[in-house]
Amino acid sequence: MKKTKTLRMAQLGLLVAIVLVMAFTPLGYFRTAGLEITLLMIPVTVGAIVLGPGAGAILGLVFGLTSFAIAPSSTFGATLVNISVAKTFVVCVIARLAAGWAAGLTFKVLDKLNFKYKFEVSSLLGPLYNTLFFMGTLVFFFYNTEYIQQMAAFFGAANPITFVIAFVGLQGLVEAIVCFIISGIISKNVYKVVNR
Repeated sequence: MKKTKTLRMAQLGLLVAIVLVMAFTPLGYFRTAGLEITLLMIPVTVGAIVLGPGAGAILGLVFGLTSFAIAPSSTFGATLVNISVAKTFVVCVIARLAAGWAAGLTFKVLDKLNFKYKFEVSSLLGPLYNTLFFMGTLVFFFYNTEYIQQMAAFFGAANPITFVIAFVGLQGLVEAIVCFIISGIISKNVYKVVNR
């Protein structure tokens, strides 16, 4: 039992290290043609599937803390921080923690139900949870601010739902597909090895 616990801690530590390396190097973000796609949900989702919801929450927390730490380096993040540090913390950190936990919980439920495509569904929902919780908290805390209202006007968004669709758009779709494919392949193979 103690050996298994130590092994799980080591596995979680390795995934935390991967999240940190990806967060502070170009490996974590793919920037091209105006798109900024985060790949950090890949290790978060893999960890959530392989090690459970608690590990998913920890990995999501690490992802969120790195996101909060680098937020002031972009115009968008810096503006949110200037409006409210506490609210930006919730958007960056708590939303990612919830996404990691939800991905792990989804897999756990599907595994108990012996659902055939549990890896694929959980791998797809990981990045979708990230987008849902991030955008949900962003709209909840910042939609009525002058900054977001200017963005909404630029997108021609008349309400929070159309703003979310316009804001996420192609970027969210590409991010979900990329994370779904990579997380699905990795998690299925790693799960077999770890839970042999």
